[in-house]
Amino acid sequence: MVEATLDKEINRLKDQHIRITPQRKTILNYLITHHNHPTVETLFSDLSAEQSNLSMATIYNTLNLLVSVGIVIELSNETAGIRYDYFGRPHFHAICDNCGKITDVFYDNFPKIQSELKQVANEQTGYQISTAHVEVHGLCPDCQKLQRRN
Repeated sequence: MVEATLDKEINRLKDQHIRITPQRKTILNYLITHHNHPTVETLFSDLSAEQSNLSMATIYNTLNLLVSVGIVIELSNETAGIRYDYFGRPHFHAICDNCGKITDVFYDNFPKIQSELKQVANEQTGYQISTAHVEVHGLCPDCQKLQRRN
């Protein structure tokens, strides 16, 4: 399943005449197989042993490329900076206001909601909307437990 997803996304890049480097493939594979919403630093830390010629600049450039073609999204987070997420299966995010943890939420009606949000935004603003990302905020179970203890 993961290999098929990786192949699909690599073909999507090739269709846009984007060169597939080992570094790009490694970063994309990591994002597909991990749901930790990594920062650039996390990617570097986790992948540099596996890919010795991987630099922070390469990671930044690859992430910017993957965001620009819509394979990956950026998640801004006040407590944890910018994080990245593979967006192969549309979903929204629950974000903890205390610790910054981000959790994927899969909902069968999400594509319909996403489409409606884009349409409403287009009608109200005149923007040609290409994507819509949804976030809900609250306290994660771990922070709720800590709060109850105090």
